[in-house]
Amino acid sequence: MAVDGAQLWTLNQRLLSVVMDACSAELAELGLETKEFFVLAEVAASPYPAGLAAALMIPKASVTVYVRNLVAKGFMRREIDDEDLRRHRLILTAEGETARDRALSALAAEFDRRLARITPQDRTELQRILLEMLKTPK
Repeated sequence: MAVDGAQLWTLNQRLLSVVMDACSAELAELGLETKEFFVLAEVAASPYPAGLAAALMIPKASVTVYVRNLVAKGFMRREIDDEDLRRHRLILTAEGETARDRALSALAAEFDRRLARITPQDRTELQRILLEMLKTPK
């Protein structure tokens, strides 16, 4: 029986949505909206707004709004980049790191509850498959 790629994509999206919905209360307690959480989680790897937008695949204008909100909440700050004074680098504050870590823990715990339904061998295979799918095509 052939596996429908669109159906697999839909199942994956549904799983991600269910996990995020299950974590929404914890995110709200931290003062985070879902998209703000993604920005907070990515900023260490992508400290410039344009890079954040590319990494998260969201419009630059949306990143600007999320960054403004996170700065206002005290979760991050903007600093002039010493190497290029025209650029602003985004830095997590101690509060931002704490919020990010707590949100990631909540997300991991919820995803672990889902993963507990499959065998350790299937987890390993799932990881292998996902890593393979993330490789850039030649």
